[in-house]
Amino acid sequence: MAPPNDETRPLKPSLRQRQSSTTPHYQTFPTAPPRNAGRPPPPTKKDSKSQLHRPSNGTPSRSSSTSSRSSSTSSHDETPLPKGQLAILAVIALAEQTALNSISPYLPSMASTFPDIKESEIGLYVGLIASAFALAQFATNFLWGWLSDRIGRKPIVLTGTILTAACFMAFGFCRTLWQAILVQLMMGLVNGNQGVISTCLGEITDRSNQSRAFTYLPVIYGLGGITGPLVGGLLVFQDKPFQPGVPNPYPYLWPNVFAALVLVIDFVLTAIFLEESLGPEGELPPLKKRMKSLFSWIWQFSGDSQRPTYTRPTTPSKSRPGESNPLLSSASSTASEADSDVSSTNSTDLPHPETHTVLNRNTLLLLSTYLLFQLSNIAYNSLYPIFSGSSPPIGRSLSPEEIGTSLAFAGAITIVFQVGVFGYMRDRLGNKTTYRLGLAGFVVSFGLMPWVGYKDGKDGSGSPTTKGKIFLWAELGGVLIIKTVASVGGLTSALLLITNSAPSHAVLGTLNGLAQTLSAAGRALGPLMSGALFSAATRVKTKGEALAFGVFAGIAFVGLGMSFGIRGKGLEAEGWSEQGENGSQDGDEESADGR
Repeated sequence: MAPPNDETRPLKPSLRQRQSSTTPHYQTFPTAPPRNAGRPPPPTKKDSKSQLHRPSNGTPSRSSSTSSRSSSTSSHDETPLPKGQLAILAVIALAEQTALNSISPYLPSMASTFPDIKESEIGLYVGLIASAFALAQFATNFLWGWLSDRIGRKPIVLTGTILTAACFMAFGFCRTLWQAILVQLMMGLVNGNQGVISTCLGEITDRSNQSRAFTYLPVIYGLGGITGPLVGGLLVFQDKPFQPGVPNPYPYLWPNVFAALVLVIDFVLTAIFLEESLGPEGELPPLKKRMKSLFSWIWQFSGDSQRPTYTRPTTPSKSRPGESNPLLSSASSTASEADSDVSSTNSTDLPHPETHTVLNRNTLLLLSTYLLFQLSNIAYNSLYPIFSGSSPPIGRSLSPEEIGTSLAFAGAITIVFQVGVFGYMRDRLGNKTTYRLGLAGFVVSFGLMPWVGYKDGKDGSGSPTTKGKIFLWAELGGVLIIKTVASVGGLTSALLLITNSAPSHAVLGTLNGLAQTLSAAGRALGPLMSGALFSAATRVKTKGEALAFGVFAGIAFVGLGMSFGIRGKGLEAEGWSEQGENGSQDGDEESADGR
């Protein structure tokens, strides 16, 4: 007999329940369709409770669970966060960001040891090595997202993690420029986890709690931006660590060994604890079979072998336009038929999402502005150290220690803003407005940075003064705060908007993969463009630094203007009231897919 207080105790939803309750949120209607279309009306709350405690098998019935979820959703109650799955996704993100960020501290020193590299060319080749990784991700991120829609999220994460660990081990043994470029290319080709992690977050949450979950993702990236450089800076040994005075033939090996070890531990934890979020249990074959299918697909993609016998079909449900969920019987029969015919079905015969399903007006605008957002962000991150460390009048003559201190300050602002401010700001303003403010913040910070003062308080030609330093750091800190808040708030809002713009889970991985592909394009172009512009700025006598910053301020402004074309209440969190957009409720009448 159940205790008396069981009726008031909330039930913790399983992963399958979370997926079921999340499905209606990836819809193309401005208001929620009827939940009982094509089915008998759900039982009343009283009937639901009586069914919930019916001692038939000790578990609540499916109808009662559905009714409870509908009641909860309709009253805008927040679904409990799946803390266990969020924790393992945080571990994956932190391990990967720690590893990837460990390279930057020693990369210039490492490049200087390569044969035939002149000191004046070190910056160029450092940018070339960094761009190789981003260019490779640009080529394959969409592929990994597309593939995760067919064989599942977990196999992609496991594959990317272990292959990235192998690439880090190889990078520690690089002795020439072309070896380093080749390894970075391989690392970018096999690593598509960032987009898949965003997809998993979108699938294990719904609009009542997704902003809380997505809020912490940039915090994890921020922590990785602190732990990674510490690893890369502290574990470089020019002498053998256990033989002082003996030159180390591989001084940059230990940071890479540590990064690979972190990724191997991450691989083990992921294999044990990460749940598959692509489909309900029983709809997908076992993990072992999906992993075999993945490597079979890779083999046939690069050779003449046959296609794998299993790729997950993405057949759209044949539900009516007013129906938020497909009929359970149809979904079950479709899944069982697909599994029974898996050995005889060729993947080329399986239907794929139509292009217009993924690339509608909203997603096109989102992806375009996201590309400009990431291009501006990485360009700023590349320009700032060059500008700060260059000699006056084009630079501000900061030492590496001073630049590092300012970046640590920016990292602290990232965490404080994300944890303490962003949630409140997003709840008050919404995803779209917060995203626009992020782009506007880029315009302002790019425009202000060239006007930061000098250490001498004048034109930089004199000796530093206390007053000049105070004003320099106050101005520099203010601009960095604007840029950091814009970057963190804009990135989080962009991830939420991209997730909510997906018309269904069937294309969510593809959409996130495409977003990360464009992000990689921005990360590849940003360092090259900013470096070339700053080099050109050195030949401008008066305020040459304004050239590079001004160009990217213009790019961010274009993105800001385009972002006002993103419409639809379906892009916001559940229960968020859109007030005054277009002066009326016109924004509510637009569908989330922009059609």
